[in-house]
Amino acid sequence: MQKVTTFLMYQERCHEAMQFYASAIPNCSIVSTIPGPDGSVAGGSFEIDGQRFTCYQSGPHPNFKFSQAISLMIEANTQDEVDLLYEGLSEGGEQQPCGWLVDKFGLSWQITPKVLMELLSSPDRVKAGRVTEAMFKMTKIIIADLEAATAAG
Repeated sequence: MQKVTTFLMYQERCHEAMQFYASAIPNCSIVSTIPGPDGSVAGGSFEIDGQRFTCYQSGPHPNFKFSQAISLMIEANTQDEVDLLYEGLSEGGEQQPCGWLVDKFGLSWQITPKVLMELLSSPDRVKAGRVTEAMFKMTKIIIADLEAATAAG
């Protein structure tokens, strides 16, 4: 069966984006680059924890833009990981509610603590509802506040 790989089309600054992700995300590295005119980089591939992403830059035309309809979600195990990823990827971009952010290249990300998904899928729907309410009040997700919401009531 054919492997599915995420393809990201940047208006410009594709190589800069790959370098940014490699510096902001642990276990992220540039795998390959595609030469462009005049020694520039027109595209390439990078990996995050072994998952490959391919990207290319379209130049000024056509005018491709990313949308929040598609986001990349990184599951973090600890608050330190949440902090590192959220602060790093949102540098020069925009922090948004519920652990979302838009990086400086316009790509949407969700930095989600593993425990959040566990708490939201709890069979105790009242506790899960309190977690949802707590999450809606957050920009960057704070694990201790999620755990406090489950203990409340």
